[in-house]
Amino acid sequence: MDTSMNPWNEIKLDDYENHMSLDSVNQLQTMNAMMKEQFEAYPVETSMVLGVAGGNGLEHVSKDKYKTVYGVDINEEYLCEVDKTYPQLQAVLKCLKIDLINEADKLPEAQLVIANLLIEYIGYPAFQKAVQKIDPEYVSCVIQINTDTAQWVSDSPYLHAFDRLDEVHHQMEEDALEKAMKEIGYSLIYRSIETLPNAKALVRMDFQCGEEYGQT
Repeated sequence: MDTSMNPWNEIKLDDYENHMSLDSVNQLQTMNAMMKEQFEAYPVETSMVLGVAGGNGLEHVSKDKYKTVYGVDINEEYLCEVDKTYPQLQAVLKCLKIDLINEADKLPEAQLVIANLLIEYIGYPAFQKAVQKIDPEYVSCVIQINTDTAQWVSDSPYLHAFDRLDEVHHQMEEDALEKAMKEIGYSLIYRSIETLPNAKALVRMDFQCGEEYGQT
């Protein structure tokens, strides 16, 4: 797919964030709390947020801990907003416009990858390729699990902003993600779940290179 034709280049950031923050959706708030834990969880000084969007959660980046945090997205307008929103992170935060499906070779290395509600839109093989290029010690993912499979985007006044996402959306399964990560040498070391309205949940799955579940 031509980068310019990707549906995410057509979705306005306000529509996305307003939808995600509705009480009936509650994903922006829940994700923010989960990202605080993700940034604090591991002994690293470089991290990369894949699909950074408007930068929700970046306020939890500690400049005492992190030397570099990369924010990666396909939408240049999103990245401009991130720069405007977090001037205090200017020395640490580096925004990169990269199409993860077609331009993974442009990704730099980082010790921690954070990928929240991202794998759904690029698929397991593209995510594997990106992780292999970044070569992190830790990968922390949040995926959405739907018990209501008929509608994976929650109903809201902003629903039609997401009409074209069906073109790139992949239904997520925990077992399939764990299998995909194991194929490239990463083992599950942590799992948690946060329930949401509308029969949905956010599942956090953390992986470490070469480690087995239960070891830290």
